[in-house]
Amino acid sequence: MKVIYFLATDGIKLDGLLYTSQNKTEDIILSVHGMGTNCMKKRETTTAKVANENNIDYFCFNNRGSELVKYIRRYTEGKREKELGGTSYEDVLEGYEDITGAIIKLKELGYKNIYLQGHSLGCTKIVYTYNELKEEQDDMLTHIKGIILNSLIDIPKALKVYLRDKFDEYLAYAEEKERNNGLNEIMPEEAFIHPISVKTFLRYARDNKDIDFAKYGEDNELAKLNNIDVPLFMRWGNVNEMIVQMPEELVDIMNKAITNLHKDIYYIDGANHSYDGKEEELAKQIVEFIHKNK
Repeated sequence: MKVIYFLATDGIKLDGLLYTSQNKTEDIILSVHGMGTNCMKKRETTTAKVANENNIDYFCFNNRGSELVKYIRRYTEGKREKELGGTSYEDVLEGYEDITGAIIKLKELGYKNIYLQGHSLGCTKIVYTYNELKEEQDDMLTHIKGIILNSLIDIPKALKVYLRDKFDEYLAYAEEKERNNGLNEIMPEEAFIHPISVKTFLRYARDNKDIDFAKYGEDNELAKLNNIDVPLFMRWGNVNEMIVQMPEELVDIMNKAITNLHKDIYYIDGANHSYDGKEEELAKQIVEFIHKNK
């Protein structure tokens, strides 16, 4: 294992952990974490161990949304600027810059077969990034050999369910702050599951057309997910998972609606949203998926 430093494509300085197999390989899993966390998770180290045992390298990194609040540094034209970052201040669409920067770095390190893996909000960033690269007809796509989505959630829907009849009230509050140059102010505590800025809240609650693609039960065409034409792996837990349906129902919906010929969609019995205690089972299923679709 070693620390890797690199730049997102918009100049943000990032770092991550590269876990290497005993034998040299061109295959690697690129892992993107979710809200309010980082790349130092048991789930990450367990998946890395199982992958390395099967001659697949593993790279997990701290994107600009790691932790709740922190300073991030942008390097442009020889200048260094400091900005507010972390989950509370991130724009989820900027995950594109982080992921493409990581892909470029892995290509520089000699990797040719990259499997994009996300957890929770990391899944949202991966699906958005993949669709953007496909629209741009970017050569990076030739290196993406599979998509792995662990606990993808419908964030706009989840927010409405969480706030219930208070949703319109908090949206109006955020829009009033926006009109008064208060985008960096923190929303009231009850507005989200953790501290969140006005600008980030508005991305999830209002300006969400680019990330509102997991409308389980509402829009079974799932266009952006069906735009993925590399092998697709999706998992959820069935204990305290952040989904509206029962996992069995959701898996049935997704298997019927997703047309990918190399899909592997199911849930892990006894797993929660973070797969606590089920890390090795998840890791083995991911590695099996990769080997099956090489």
